[in-house]
Amino acid sequence: MLVPWNDRYATGIDEVDFEHRELVELVNRIHDTYVESNGGAPAIAALFGDLNRAIAAHFALEEHHMRAAGYRALPAHKADHERLLDDLRDMMDAHEAAGTRVDAAELGRALDAWFSVHFGTHDAKLFKAIGHHP
Repeated sequence: MLVPWNDRYATGIDEVDFEHRELVELVNRIHDTYVESNGGAPAIAALFGDLNRAIAAHFALEEHHMRAAGYRALPAHKADHERLLDDLRDMMDAHEAAGTRVDAAELGRALDAWFSVHFGTHDAKLFKAIGHHP
């Protein structure tokens, strides 16, 4: 498992925690499928699409909570969301490019950092600031 669930991903907001668990599962499923197929499974493109849709919806939910709470760091947090979506699109494009194989270990590091680093920085500050933490 690339990104095991960790209680530090819990926010105390049920709908956000549910989505965080779903995102961890999707990241792990992409990585596992990629490793098992050596990057060649057609299902990987569909999984990336699923992750992109889930992430975009999740970011909208977080941004809703930020606006509702008058969160001062919303612009920086939203900018990181945009950067993460760009990074994900880059991973998707690299996978879909003809003849291009992304190294599974490199993909794993990118997916892990992509989720864990954002949560450990921006999300942790957000949910502490708005008073929702387990």
